[in-house]
Amino acid sequence: MAKQNLTPQSGRRKLVAKANPKSPISEQYRTIRTNIEFSAVDEEIRTLMVTSSGPAEGKSTTTANLAVVFAQQGKKVLIVDADMRKPTVHYTFGVTNTTGLTNVLTRQATLEAAARSTDIENLNVLPSGPIPPNPAELLGSKGMQIFFEKAKERYDLIIFDTPPVLAVTDAQILANKCDGTVLVVASGKTELESAQKTKELLSAAQAKLLGVVLNNKKMEKTDYYYYYGTN
Repeated sequence: MAKQNLTPQSGRRKLVAKANPKSPISEQYRTIRTNIEFSAVDEEIRTLMVTSSGPAEGKSTTTANLAVVFAQQGKKVLIVDADMRKPTVHYTFGVTNTTGLTNVLTRQATLEAAARSTDIENLNVLPSGPIPPNPAELLGSKGMQIFFEKAKERYDLIIFDTPPVLAVTDAQILANKCDGTVLVVASGKTELESAQKTKELLSAAQAKLLGVVLNNKKMEKTDYYYYYGTN
């Protein structure tokens, strides 16, 4: 799939695909979207996980903008904040985090009640909800399997923002439940050894790694960041 380089984010995370859909950066998100779709040779990608090796590598920004471009295509999309340790999706989309994924998994709320609408057509958000003492156990629970079934009934695509692979086991637990995984790495920040270890752990978890998004790679003589290649 495509590898994509983005301008560094400062301050709050920016929904570039919404704010400036005609920009070269937004076009790269659409390129990634297209390559994700083409990676589904036998079956349509219905559940997608986005992760990284470590923190602050652009994972959550990539997840949010991918959700936007899929929704812009006409798909009914749900972005799920599965980072129940340091959730950020509710900040990005400006929704409350009083009720969310943790409440759904523990049967304290239904998906219908916990999902939030956004000002982007076709895009709903499910924040993490209250931070639990046992995130990994919740992600591997029977409640998570029921959540997958319910979410697929209501949405064309469910995109999960997960914790970094090398920090905790959460992403590995979720990896083999999803139809595909996208790994985000940051130029000049993600060490090669860390990226290789992350790939090994995802492979061991039977993840279907679709490709890599490369962030923050500055290109000469341009205000934008761009690179295209194959995984």
